[in-house]
Amino acid sequence: MVVHGEARIAARFAALKAEKRAGLIAFVTAGDPDMATSQKILEALPAAGADLIEVGMPFTDPMADGPAIQRANLRALAAGATVKKTLAALRSFREKDQATPIVLMGYFNPIHAYGVPAFLRDAKAAGVDGLIAVDVPPEEDDELGVPTRAAGLSFIRLATPTTDEARLPVVLANTSGFVYYVSLAGITGVGSADPAVVKAAVSRIKAKSNLPVAVGFGIRSAAQAAAMASVADAAVVGSALVDRIGDAYKAGKAPAEIVAEVTRLTRELADGVRNAKRA
Repeated sequence: MVVHGEARIAARFAALKAEKRAGLIAFVTAGDPDMATSQKILEALPAAGADLIEVGMPFTDPMADGPAIQRANLRALAAGATVKKTLAALRSFREKDQATPIVLMGYFNPIHAYGVPAFLRDAKAAGVDGLIAVDVPPEEDDELGVPTRAAGLSFIRLATPTTDEARLPVVLANTSGFVYYVSLAGITGVGSADPAVVKAAVSRIKAKSNLPVAVGFGIRSAAQAAAMASVADAAVVGSALVDRIGDAYKAGKAPAEIVAEVTRLTRELADGVRNAKRA
């Protein structure tokens, strides 16, 4: 039986739990460095060890993202990436892969411009399983969070080091699929987190939610991925992967070489996650 939406994410985390390991969530920006190469990267990630894939929707002002993902957005936009092209790419991916969960990450402005009902309809038809909209607070859940869940997709919220005991239940109220814990205050791709501090934060979230907890921000190496995988249900890696794309593209490497560079790093990260000793 083919599962989709919230069920596909739940099935993947259940499988990871049965394997007694954490997962690797690989982040890439749609259309980076161009739509054709991006498609090949996307399709290569599962075999390279990505358990879930987070796909960034290119946007001119990705305020929560650091320089690496900002550059990825600019490359994608310069290559003509759009929300419609992103969804088309995911539809093509889903025709070949019915198992790997796909989470769209982005900002509300492009979704609003597309139209929330139309966006959710087309995202679901493309095989998207979940959505992260980093600039939509819980107080505005009626705008996107509630409709997303009504459409059968997970609405994944971020908890941060500054999410206190009073705020955490509000953040978790309409969250589904998994909780994304931002291990560092600030933007993506800068600094690295202390696993002991992250472990305590993950425990605090799990005391109030039955959802899996994925940890992102500041994970750039297999060792760092392993450290986060030892204390959480998944490690999210983005900036390191898009930096690898950007460096290869800047060096003038052919599309096949760019794909090979990204899959090589993904395998290293996946090996780190799979060999992590669970706390």
